[in-house]
Formats: sequence, structure tokens, C-alpha cells
Amino acid sequence: MERHTHTAAGNLRSIVFMLLAVGFFALMDAVLKTLSARYPALQIAALRGLTALPLVVLYITWRGAWRTVLKVRWPLHLLRGVLGIAMLAMFTMGVRELPLSAAYTLFFISPLLITALSVPVLKERVPPAHWWAIGIGFVGVLIALRPSGEDLTTGFVTLGGLATLGAALCYAITAVAGRLVSRTDSSESMVLSMMVLVAIGAGTLAWPDWVAIQRSDAWLLLALAITGFCGQLAITEAFRHGQASAVAPFEYSALAWGLGLDWLIWHTLPESHTWLGAAIIIGSGLYLVRREKRITEAHANAEHP
Repeated sequence: MERHTHTAAGNLRSIVFMLLAVGFFALMDAVLKTLSARYPALQIAALRGLTALPLVVLYITWRGAWRTVLKVRWPLHLLRGVLGIAMLAMFTMGVRELPLSAAYTLFFISPLLITALSVPVLKERVPPAHWWAIGIGFVGVLIALRPSGEDLTTGFVTLGGLATLGAALCYAITAVAGRLVSRTDSSESMVLSMMVLVAIGAGTLAWPDWVAIQRSDAWLLLALAITGFCGQLAITEAFRHGQASAVAPFEYSALAWGLGLDWLIWHTLPESHTWLGAAIIIGSGLYLVRREKRITEAHANAEHP
């Protein structure tokens, strides 16, 4: 009974931190969307890394974690850095064209992709029912991307939709690589290496077409740094104390944030096909989480009858 109470308290705390993390990241994405109207996508990716670095350095210094930061497996960190640059650039291209809520709907495919990638990379066994859920989730993506064959401009050829899917794939691969890295490297080293590589890599690629930063955008860059940093801290805290199966479903609260920000800032709402696609994708993701929870509990009961 005491153990159950402790787990429930840990889950509640983690759920609160997850909701905070999603809120911070949604505000960060709203800043990215605003900046995307004035700056190239790669430059925005570089600014994301550059603005976050001072806060990350201060945080690591405060934690006294520099000794663990220097012990890293560089090949996997480099892979995550390259994928991070691609993810940020493509997601920025996506939200430039799509409402935040529509971009989130497509990005929700990433948990399904992570499950699929865990088989060849992490050598995890995925039950047949999970593959059905993944397949149904992809049907949801098709519906969200292309409601009919009449208007191709709202279908597969939409750059924003394809870019968002590309960002989701990069995120999924980054997450799987992160699982491998976390077995030996600290979370501080993962965050620092990501921000350094994104800042340097995206900055180098963006330099030939660099657009001078407008002074009036300084507050947006400050908001980009603070929201991204706070979101990273909150999501780390969310998964530190609670069960992943209890916490993960609350990532879908991003859709509510997207809808609210779309309506408040850009006075737009998603079309009916986006709602339908979102329902199918989220339903598939929640099914996977519930199945995973049952499997984990069954294994725990078998080990401790």
C-alpha cells in the first residue's frame, strides 16, 4: 500500500511537470513560428542553440556536473546533433505554413515511429498488436495530410506537412539514439552537446544566407531561450520520478496548447480532416501506452508474485 501511494505521488508530480513542459515547448514553437516569417529555417535552428547555451552552461555549473559532461560517446552525440539540426529546421518550415495544431497532429506520429525503430536499433520485441496500432496511426497521418484527392495543394505535396513529418522522423531517431546514449552518458552532457552542435552546425550552414537580427526581435530570442530551457528541465523532471506509461499520454496536451495559440495569435483553427487525423493518431498512441503498461505490470507480477 505504501509503495502504491509513493508511486501515485511520483506519477502526479511527473504529470504536473509534463504539462508544464508541453506548455513551455508550445510557447517556444509559437516563437519559432513568429520568427519563421522573417528568418531562414536554418538560422532559427542556430538561434535556438545559441540562445539556450548560456542557460545550459549556468545550469551545469550550478549542478556541479562538468566532470560527467566531459565523459561522452561522441559518435552518438554527433548523430543526435545532426538530427537535431534537421529536426529544428524542418519543424520551423512546417509551422511556417501550417497552424500549430496541424503541425502537432502530424508530429504526434513520432511515438509510433519510436516504437517501430526500437525493434532494429534497441532489439526490443514489439507485439503484433503494436504493429496494428502503428499502422492505424499512419492512416491518421494520411487523413491529416490529404483529406481528398480534389485539392492537391492541401495534400501530400504540401511542403509544411512533409517537413513536419520529416521533423517527427528525426525526433524519433534522436530519441532512440538518446536511449542508447543515456546508458552511459549523463543527461547534462546530452543537452549540452545537442545545443553546442546545433548552434555550430546550423550556424555554419545558415551563415551564407544569414539575415541581420532586428533589434525589435530581441525579446523573442529571450523568450526562445527561456521557454526552451524551462521545457527541457520540466520534461527531464517528468520522466525522473514517474512511470513513463503514466506520464507520456499527457504529451498530447500539446494539441490543446496549439489550438489555443492558433486562435489567440493567428485567429485560425484546423480543418475537420485535421481533427479526424488527430483523433486516430492520438488514439493509436494511447493504445500503445496502455498496452506497454499492462505488459510491464505483468512482468513485474511474474517476478514478484
